[in-house]
Amino acid sequence: MPSVEANFDGLIGPSHHYAGQSHGNIASSSNALQIARPRAAALEGIGKMRAMVQRGLVQGVLPPQERPFVPALRALGFSGSDADVMAAANKADPRLVRIVSSASSMWAANAATVSPSPDSGDGRLHFSTANLLTMPHRVLEADGTFRALGRIFGSTDHFAVHAALPAHPLFADEGAANHMRMCRQHGEAGVEIFVTGRSGFSAASTSFPARQTREASDAVVRRHGLKAENTVFIAQSTEAIDAGAFHNDVVAVSHEHVLFYHEQAFEDAEEARAAIRIAAKGLFDPAFVEVPANRVSLEDAVSSYLFNAMLVRFPGHDRATLIAPAESREHPRVGRYLAELIAGNGPIGDVLYVDVRQSMRNGGGPACLRLRVVLSEAELLAVRPAAVMNEERLAALEAWANKHYRDELSTPDLIDPALIEEVRSGLDNLTQILDLGSDFYDFQRL
Repeated sequence: MPSVEANFDGLIGPSHHYAGQSHGNIASSSNALQIARPRAAALEGIGKMRAMVQRGLVQGVLPPQERPFVPALRALGFSGSDADVMAAANKADPRLVRIVSSASSMWAANAATVSPSPDSGDGRLHFSTANLLTMPHRVLEADGTFRALGRIFGSTDHFAVHAALPAHPLFADEGAANHMRMCRQHGEAGVEIFVTGRSGFSAASTSFPARQTREASDAVVRRHGLKAENTVFIAQSTEAIDAGAFHNDVVAVSHEHVLFYHEQAFEDAEEARAAIRIAAKGLFDPAFVEVPANRVSLEDAVSSYLFNAMLVRFPGHDRATLIAPAESREHPRVGRYLAELIAGNGPIGDVLYVDVRQSMRNGGGPACLRLRVVLSEAELLAVRPAAVMNEERLAALEAWANKHYRDELSTPDLIDPALIEEVRSGLDNLTQILDLGSDFYDFQRL
């Protein structure tokens, strides 16, 4: 079996709610404090995974983190029972409760930066856990993500799972959301592309946070042992950041030899293309699909999440398929552009629209929900089997979500004492389904 690109989706957690905590994320801010539907969100995510499995792709899952995460509040000086801690924190500042209750680990594109074994210095597949320190609700994820990756990719013969970089603004790291890879085919060496928003040594030049620093990307390159000649650094456009493209994956996506991107995604698109061509020389011929700003504006791209789509190639297909949110089809200009795109003879030949509206309302499209992992046959066999999806496992996750998730959740519900017990009961059951062990979550080790 040739190497495959597997998608490991973040399973949307039981505390999914709309708190509007992500400054610079337009969708998150505009839907703040509205009523969320956790069960529907989880089922939408599982439905997307099923669509990939049915079309022959390898699909994995990453578990949600424990939220509300009471230990974070205890570290801030709140004490007493869990219910007392949540109530006291809510009285002190309700934003603290929202921070520790965020289900944002669902967006697995932020979990880590991944370098396949053909690219790495030691021939292993490398993961560098993202520190996500720009946002307080996300910086809490690093330890849990590191643990999850270590359990699922536990074979040190095949995988190297690195802890997060130091939690300092100099090394702000957003994982795969600001990283792309291009290649001829997955089992061969490729070009790794790091898109950075700023230098950690420089003052901010954008109104919204530029979340990825060059220093963080440099550190990941060293950790993974990447070859300088096959590594490219591109400056993220300040225009794009301030338009709401808080991550590069809101304005660009790659797959194999194809890069699909907005005209204003990068500070200098011509320079970026030239750098990729040089790095790809002798490996593959890159194909660039640039979406003109006069056809799709940055505002349209961000509101429709046109580029926060998955670009994949289904078995037996010569051209790539874009897995786009339903909102892209419903947007008049974006929908028209996509219809014309696939009618042509370019490298993208089809669009599959998926419904992930609950995630979209919080600012995460189909691409946000998945971490791409290129696996050889031996590496795939070394992955924890229960984390690799088939119809039986997807059905088990659906039954689990239907049993343990609430239909609705609003921010006042976060301090309901019953919620913590509901979540812990559900996650304890999930560790059995995914074979993660009885000591995976903090509450299981008490």
